[in-house]
Amino acid sequence: MAGSEIVFVVDEAPEGGYVARAVGESIVTEADDLDSLREMVRDAVVCHFDEDERPKVVRLHLVRDELLAV
Repeated sequence: MAGSEIVFVVDEAPEGGYVARAVGESIVTEADDLDSLREMVRDAVVCHFDEDERPKVVRLHLVRDELLAV
């Protein structure tokens, strides 16, 4: 996996903050704000993978739902 990337889908949590879930891996983390979430995601990736298998790039895909009254 060296040289590859991992993608996290980031959703706004109903109770506030954010939840990030890795695509194709069993990694989930959460935080109150985006800066903290970035740190939590980095830490989770480092803990989940051995150094020689760790992805070089982490991509955060932010998902945001908005309701519009018509």
